[in-house]
Amino acid sequence: MALHLKSAPSKSFADTAQRDVAERVTAIIDEIRVEGDAAVRRYAEQFDGWSRDSYRLDDEEIDRIIGTLDQQVIDDIEFVQAQVRRFAQAQRDTLVDMEVETLPGVLLGQKHVPVQAAGAYIPGGKYPLTASAHMTIITAKVAGVPRVVACTPPIRGEIPAATVAAMKMAGADEIYILGGIQAVAAMAVGTESIAPVNMIAGPGNPYVAEAKRQLFGEVGIDLFAGPTEILIVADEMADPFFTAVDLLSQAEHGPESPAVLVTTSQQLAEEVMRLIDRILPEMPTKDYAEAAWRDWGQVIVAGDLDEAYRIADGFASEHVQIFTAEPREALTRMHDYGALFLGENTCVSYGDKVIGTNHVLPTLGAARYTGGLWVGKYLRTVTYQEVVDTASSALLGDVCGRAARVELFEGHARSGDARVWRHEGKRFDWIESALDAQAAS
Repeated sequence: MALHLKSAPSKSFADTAQRDVAERVTAIIDEIRVEGDAAVRRYAEQFDGWSRDSYRLDDEEIDRIIGTLDQQVIDDIEFVQAQVRRFAQAQRDTLVDMEVETLPGVLLGQKHVPVQAAGAYIPGGKYPLTASAHMTIITAKVAGVPRVVACTPPIRGEIPAATVAAMKMAGADEIYILGGIQAVAAMAVGTESIAPVNMIAGPGNPYVAEAKRQLFGEVGIDLFAGPTEILIVADEMADPFFTAVDLLSQAEHGPESPAVLVTTSQQLAEEVMRLIDRILPEMPTKDYAEAAWRDWGQVIVAGDLDEAYRIADGFASEHVQIFTAEPREALTRMHDYGALFLGENTCVSYGDKVIGTNHVLPTLGAARYTGGLWVGKYLRTVTYQEVVDTASSALLGDVCGRAARVELFEGHARSGDARVWRHEGKRFDWIESALDAQAAS
């Protein structure tokens, strides 16, 4: 039986559905529906102390903002975006249109069609999260979305220059310095100055998450997201220093971010806990990381790797790092996770910032039923059908008539009957009655 050296409560989507948050979000969305830009402006001023003649940046202002950045920042953004674009394109290349002839002259096909407009929300209340621009905008553009609207909030009353650069370089067609519920609602329902989009992607605080939840159905969304999560599966060969540092790397996202170690080595577990206690006090982001580790950190010692993998699957964590002698075993041993990071040379921070896979991933157990953001999220797989052989049309019509009448759908049955009558001359009382009535008139 597993030994819990450090325990914490589990989290679920029910825990995030705070009634006061939901009610506040509903009220703001309703006001934006009715008042449009006026309501957006009011809440931008109230929540962010932010007011401009236009929240949209024009090309001249974008160029001026990007011009304030060091060339190294631009070079690094280009490098990271190249990785994201390369992987996204590889994903897109796996999605091919197809057509198959299932019966003589019966052609069935499918096409992958991009949504025509997408909204990318790039959070920024605490940090300028340039990486979220790469993940949401580049992926949409590789999918073929013709119009991508990007919103990010000001940070302490300033425009986040690096984020603007990332948005522009990723291919955003419209850039707005606008955050929170007001940004998500404006993109979803539209205002006088912002045409509505068809889907919205990107992480955010509980208010942003709740706005996406409430607007889902009216627009598509990437996924429901909660606080960032990390889980590390480790055996006795794992490096305790790497393990401690990587757990804290995700804890700094916020005070509710779970960081979990599942290991087969009690010695490693105890050493990791000691290292965390030494590293945490010196972290510049300890205000977030300390609370996250204190309230949501867990350390579990499993009897063997089989048990460790079972425990890890039970968490269905957003990020799972594998620090074992044979890390690729996890590809077949684990099933429920947002993304796997195999081996000690690979860390979640690479996925968040530089490696090229998408960092918008399921949390709060959602990995049991969905993956993260990818090119396919921006595509609609649609089908078409064509029957060019009259004999096949008659065959299908004959079966359709019988099948539909079993379900008491007489109108459906008659569509099939009509083809059998036309192509094979089969007689139907209802058709003769209809034609006699037509002739009599």
